[in-house]
Amino acid sequence: MSRKRQTRRGNSMVEFTMVGIPLIFILISTFEMARGMFLYHTLAHAVKAGTRYSVVHGQNCAILPNACTVSISQIATIIQANGGGLPGDTLTLTFTPPSGSATTCTLADCIANYTTGYWPPAGANAPQSKLKISGTYPFNSVIAMFWPGAARVNRLKTVNLSADSRENIQF
Repeated sequence: MSRKRQTRRGNSMVEFTMVGIPLIFILISTFEMARGMFLYHTLAHAVKAGTRYSVVHGQNCAILPNACTVSISQIATIIQANGGGLPGDTLTLTFTPPSGSATTCTLADCIANYTTGYWPPAGANAPQSKLKISGTYPFNSVIAMFWPGAARVNRLKTVNLSADSRENIQF
């Protein structure tokens, strides 16, 4: 074996370590950022669908022979149907009518506990009144432990993804 070959032994392992580890980190980071963007887009779409559903069920839906008023449970069911991949126990929804008193609940609680009572409530459901529905989802990311300011290495960081939608009641 030549002397030149003996001095180069182990170079490829060192080079792979110097290039491979950051490359693997970048690959994992790319997937985590894509997952976060997917969840945010899904949340925004679901909240928008719930708002669109509720603005067409305003004051004139309660006048006979119409019977198209809706409850928070029905709106939350629409949000759940449009938000595939968002777990119902951690997604927090806030329903704010024009009169101001907001209702906040997790998606699962909204579906189970708000089956009666109309939303938007009477007196706050006139045409052209502004409704607002907000959603907040805590996104836990593995790469967040490497972000600047992370407290401990063994703890996941939570980033709250939030989306809201505001529209006028149509009729």
